[in-house]
Amino acid sequence: MRTEEAIRLVSAARGDADLFGTDAPARRYRELVTALHPDRLGAVDPGVCAAASDALSEVTARWRAGRGGRLGNLRGYPLGRLAYRGDVADLHDAGADRLLKLPRDPADNDLMAREARALRLIAERGDPRHLPYVPRLIDHLPARDPATGAERLVNVVATAPGLHSLDEVRRAYPDGLDPRDAAWMWRRLLVALGLAHRAGVVHGAVLPRHVLIEPDAHGVVLVDWCFAVVGEGAVPALVPGHEAWYPAEVTARRSAGPGTDLAMAAGCMTWLMADRAPRELRAFAAGCRRPKLAARPDDAWRLLGELDEVLDRLFGPRTFRPFTLNP
Repeated sequence: MRTEEAIRLVSAARGDADLFGTDAPARRYRELVTALHPDRLGAVDPGVCAAASDALSEVTARWRAGRGGRLGNLRGYPLGRLAYRGDVADLHDAGADRLLKLPRDPADNDLMAREARALRLIAERGDPRHLPYVPRLIDHLPARDPATGAERLVNVVATAPGLHSLDEVRRAYPDGLDPRDAAWMWRRLLVALGLAHRAGVVHGAVLPRHVLIEPDAHGVVLVDWCFAVVGEGAVPALVPGHEAWYPAEVTARRSAGPGTDLAMAAGCMTWLMADRAPRELRAFAAGCRRPKLAARPDDAWRLLGELDEVLDRLFGPRTFRPFTLNP
C-alpha cells in the first residue's frame, strides 16, 4: 500500500470497518502502519509527512480502542478513548482519573523512561504539600503491539479533572491576560519548578502546552516530563515548532540547569500577558532570561519571594481573584 493511498483511506473511513475491513483486520492494520510509518517515508514532501503522522496516530488509536484493543502486558489497565495527543505519545483514558501514555514511536521509549524516572524522584524527594503540582506516576511498564511486535514503554499517570493549558488561556484572551491573573499562575509554576529542582530534576520543556491550570481553584500542574534532565546533562530533544522558546544552552545541546526552566517559565508568562505586562514584570522576566545560564536565577523558591515583592509593589496585598476562561 502506498503512503498517499493510506492517507486517503484514513481520511475517508467513517468507522473501523471502513478502515480495517472485516476479513483480515490485523493484516490491514499492519499495512497501514507500514505505509504511514516515518521510517518508511524517505524523502517526501513535508506536507505528506505531516499528513502521514496524523493518519498514523488515528490508525493506532482506533486499532487499540476498537477491534484490536487488547495490547499485551498492560497489567489490567483499560485502554479507553484517545484523550490527548502529546508531543511524543497518545494519552488514553484508563479509568479512575488516570491516563495511559503510549508513545507513537518505539524510538521514543527513552523519553518515556526519562519521565518515569523524573516523576519517581520528585515523589520520593519532594515536599508532599506540593506534589499535586506534578502528575503522579502510577506505573511504568512495557507493552507489545500484537500486530507489529514493537515494544513500547508506557506510563500511567494520575490526572486532575478540569485542567486547561496556557495555550487555551491565551486563545481565550488574545489581547493578553490581566497581569493579576497571570500572577497566580506564575507563582504556582515556580512552586512546581521549586519542587522539581530540589529533587534534582530539570523539566526541560516549560512551554504553554505543558502548563495546565485549574481555573476555579487556581491550581497549576506541570506536565510532560519526557524531556527532563536528572542531575547534569543536556535536554534530549526539542518540541517541534517551539525551537524559539528555548534558551541558548538547550539549542546548543549544552548542560541545562534550573535557570533553563526559570527562563522558559518567564517566557510563558510574558507571552501570556502580551502588551498588558507592566514594565516591572517585563524587567523581572528579562532578568530570568539572560542569555547565559550562569547569569540567571537558579533558585525557584528565592525567585518566588522576589516575584512576590514585585507583585506587592504593583498590586498590594494578595487577594483571591476569580478567573474564568470565558471572558
